[in-house]
Amino acid sequence: MTRFGVMKHLKILEEANLITTRRSGRTKLHYLNPVPIQSIHERWIGKFSLQRLSALTELKIQLEESHDQE
Repeated sequence: MTRFGVMKHLKILEEANLITTRRSGRTKLHYLNPVPIQSIHERWIGKFSLQRLSALTELKIQLEESHDQE
């Protein structure tokens, strides 16, 4: 990927507030902004992970109960 391509993508991420930047002399440092990323996770992925977690918990309980009965 070219330097221009990287700079273009970083600018888009910065405009979307997914990264923050800080200048240090001639260097521009980029950092992930966890707040909007967490919001995206909660809105799009969180509702599915709760169902999976409860299903895994139920499976664990069933397996432990069947193991105890043996």
